[in-house]
Amino acid sequence: MKKTMSYLAAMWLIAGCAVQTDFNFDGLSTPGFVAERLDRIDTAIIAEVEAGRIPGAVALVSRKGETIYHKSFGFADIEAQEPMRNESIFRIASMTKAITTVGVMQLYEQGLFQLNDPISKYIPAFADPQVMVTVDDEGVVTESRAASREIRIVDLLTHSSGLGYPFIPSPIQKTYVANGIIDGLTDQDERLALQMAKLAKLPLLFDPGSRWNYGLSTDLLGYLIEVVSGRPLNEYFRNEIFLPLEMHDTHFYLPADKHDRLVALYAEVDGELVPYTDDAFTDLGNTNYPVAGAMTYFSGGAGLSSTTSDYARFVEMLLNDGELDGNRLVGRKSVELMRTPRIDMDGDGVAEFGLGFQVIDDIGANGELGSQGVYTWGGAFNTSYWIDPSEQLIGVIMTQIRPTESDITARFKTLVYQALE
Repeated sequence: MKKTMSYLAAMWLIAGCAVQTDFNFDGLSTPGFVAERLDRIDTAIIAEVEAGRIPGAVALVSRKGETIYHKSFGFADIEAQEPMRNESIFRIASMTKAITTVGVMQLYEQGLFQLNDPISKYIPAFADPQVMVTVDDEGVVTESRAASREIRIVDLLTHSSGLGYPFIPSPIQKTYVANGIIDGLTDQDERLALQMAKLAKLPLLFDPGSRWNYGLSTDLLGYLIEVVSGRPLNEYFRNEIFLPLEMHDTHFYLPADKHDRLVALYAEVDGELVPYTDDAFTDLGNTNYPVAGAMTYFSGGAGLSSTTSDYARFVEMLLNDGELDGNRLVGRKSVELMRTPRIDMDGDGVAEFGLGFQVIDDIGANGELGSQGVYTWGGAFNTSYWIDPSEQLIGVIMTQIRPTESDITARFKTLVYQALE
């Protein structure tokens, strides 16, 4: 892919040592950590930037409610020579799912439904689901059968509903694409209700509750929130989650005065960083999102953009069993249920899933630094978080690249744990 002169100059600047860093945190107070060991985080992220594996990153660590580490590295936009800032805004993609899960649990706590209710009780189009049996060489479903039971709300929370994703290869993938099913990031004039009506007509990959499969379950949960609350998902999130938590930089679609804080997207191609373009990378929508287009689709599974600071307040609330700064969003027992393992993700007992999160239930089997009971997830553009109740610890890291060979989000977690006293 041809690079412009400004892009080459920016890459030379990165490799040459002029790494842009924004040290807004003074690092003088690190209770529970060895300060010198925290410096290893800097070294690792700077090395990724200098090697051209990521354009930049922002990382945040908090323990017992106190921010221990919050730094930014590299570029938010290489071509524009815009340095990354702690307040840079990222497309968080599937990190949206945890927020939707909390919204569902809030309504559940109000007695508006039970988690074991069939989704068709509230969205009738999903009654009497079919399961695909065979597809032809063109990916067309040629045979289906009645599902053994209906999709329950808890199946959606655990990704065991039988729904898939258009961007993930599966026997149902081409059927999704042919029927206009989207992944959630779009500038087209789409509505959540219309998309879910299309989805309801298509067969499932398997019987609900029988196994784990990543898919559009959380988008359907977002629509459940709209139906039960009587409010569009963006309004519900703003009033019931973002305002109480003072998450002022988290949006489905960014206000015009925040467009300049949205980081540019990149892809790693043949070991080189290249700008993410709609022509070259089409599996997850387009670069207009979330600043242009119709701005009408509110994806509970992938649609939000946010900052490390905002998202840290959200996960801090979960760490505190549903409360932050005197505002209780969900009850203690709801958070306990959310972070309790329910279904095996990969069949070997190592990765398990609760209600909206992957849960590390066996630290030995997991084989990396961490704690029993850590719950976590990430986003498609290389963003990630984890919550550790036993250490009273959270970590959030955001970059802006897809695809990439970089494993910096995983190594960031290791580097935090090795720095604990």
